[in-house]
Amino acid sequence: MNKTIKIATIDLYNGERNEGMRCIRDLALEAESRHTAKATFSYRTYETRLLGDVPTINDFDVLISSGGPGDPFDGEGTHWEKDYFNLMDALYSHNESSAENKKYVFFICHSFQLMARYFKFADVNQRYKKSFGIWGFQKTVDGQSDIMFKRLNNPFYAADFRQYQVVNPNEKAIKELGASILSTELPHSDGKESALMAVRVSDEIAGTQFHPEADADSMIYHFRQDERKQYITEQFGEQKYYEMLAGLEEPDKIKKTRSTVIPSFLDNAINKLTL
Repeated sequence: MNKTIKIATIDLYNGERNEGMRCIRDLALEAESRHTAKATFSYRTYETRLLGDVPTINDFDVLISSGGPGDPFDGEGTHWEKDYFNLMDALYSHNESSAENKKYVFFICHSFQLMARYFKFADVNQRYKKSFGIWGFQKTVDGQSDIMFKRLNNPFYAADFRQYQVVNPNEKAIKELGASILSTELPHSDGKESALMAVRVSDEIAGTQFHPEADADSMIYHFRQDERKQYITEQFGEQKYYEMLAGLEEPDKIKKTRSTVIPSFLDNAINKLTL
């Protein structure tokens, strides 16, 4: 009998309309179709930030924690954040003590900022300027060989929407965790510190500040909203706006990131879980 693999998503969008949850579900269904010969699958979403719905460690084998709007500190003191961090305690302890049946977790954007707060591998603060659009990022030496990043170009391109950032890596904490930084922003021309864009904490736990789940359809939807078009053209110019739209059709940019990062994470998790 095939193993049943439970994939779960934590929704941190707090009720905000978004395309991210659809994109994550699409990637989970695509992974299921690639592995039907070796496992059966279940899929469930938990509305954690809006409804306080937090899974237990027994509710999933693979977990994807979503992006979301606003301040990564606005949940401090709330029940949902306490329960969320208690879940992180449980899964990290489980992975450290269990030789098999590990729990695999991927953090996206807002969740990546929570991940940085929880593991204390860097500072989290407000970015000097809101980032919105398709941007290039560089792989580190560790990122060049990581299973999720090695097939990407360097630099690679991804969707990035944030007002906050993960900066000033704590080298002592990173060494103690056995973690590795996989990607950073490209150097800023004004000398500002480049933020961390991807970190692997362990074989099972990783995350990205950018949105690797974003597809061309969702990005076109975002960019065509009047307020978002206005923001991009005011901040970066009309030429940059149309360059971003054109870039959505290029196979080596957002399409390659979407087909590489999370699919590689999911394939690795499923392969390990079905050994």
